[in-house]
Amino acid sequence: MADDLCSFTKDVFITKAPKKSPLVLRMIVLVFAMVCGVYICSICVKQISTRSKAGFLNIPVIQKACPEPNIEPWEIPYVHYPKPKTYSRAECACNPVRYFAILSMQRSGSGWFETLLNNHTNVSSNGEIFSVKVRRSNISTIVETLDKIYNLDWLSSASKNECTAAVGLKWMLNQGLMQHHTEIVEYFNTRGVSIIFLFRRNLLRRMISVLANLYDRDAKLLNGTHKSHVHSPHEADILAKYKPTINATLLIPNLKQVEETTAKALEYFNSTRHIILYYEDVVKNRTKLTDVQDFLKVPRRELKSRQVKIHKGSLSQQVENWDDLKKVINGTHYESFLQADYRK
Repeated sequence: MADDLCSFTKDVFITKAPKKSPLVLRMIVLVFAMVCGVYICSICVKQISTRSKAGFLNIPVIQKACPEPNIEPWEIPYVHYPKPKTYSRAECACNPVRYFAILSMQRSGSGWFETLLNNHTNVSSNGEIFSVKVRRSNISTIVETLDKIYNLDWLSSASKNECTAAVGLKWMLNQGLMQHHTEIVEYFNTRGVSIIFLFRRNLLRRMISVLANLYDRDAKLLNGTHKSHVHSPHEADILAKYKPTINATLLIPNLKQVEETTAKALEYFNSTRHIILYYEDVVKNRTKLTDVQDFLKVPRRELKSRQVKIHKGSLSQQVENWDDLKKVINGTHYESFLQADYRK
């Protein structure tokens, strides 16, 4: 009887086991299939996402591509494709832009010269930007301002915007340029900025112009308005009536100081790509303007200015103490300044 009970019990286990086993196996297989399915789906989603992102990333690369300009290898550092933050260059995005700076001294003809450059349809010279002291307070503010100018984000009456081919500014030597010359030279060379030096040969005529301009700042001879530059002969005649008295004792030291400042500027910025111009040469020989356009690599144009010269003719008619000046200058290497060496 006991043997039969054991045999029955074994049969029961043997009979029930096959009924539970397939269900468990099926559950295991189902769970495994679900896990595999989720894994495979996640991989597919990642691949699709990656391909989509790669596709989007490739679009800007295609848009940025510009044909290589047909230039000499040495010119490559001076060719730029700015991307302004304030507007789009649109169809001109692939037009190369050259950077420049006009380095000069007050009353050396730089204002007149800049109006000539801005008469070109593809040149933007943005004026005496660093006459505002806060912009030249330190090298950081200077660099920040220059970056804005050369990125075509500096908006002024001279801005040509989209199709600008050459962009720059007018910078006087006494506006932070000499104090920070080391950093500025490095910036110019790194960013590929070309320099146009514009000086005046006749420093005595420049001195007369400086003194007359300083006087008009207070006197405001033109209907209570101070003007450094004029656009009519009538206005020029009014300003020219004032004849400054020059300190004859300090005349030679002052002329020497201007010469030394000019020489230092040429020495400091000698390592940059530059061209040296003199006001008198540009006045007498307008082919000098062709040289400037070639220097900036812009199409040649006939350039005009509406500015009218204020002080012209014999120097003896422009100063109050002419005889005193003659005595001091005669016999020195400044004697040639007494002559009217150009006409305009």
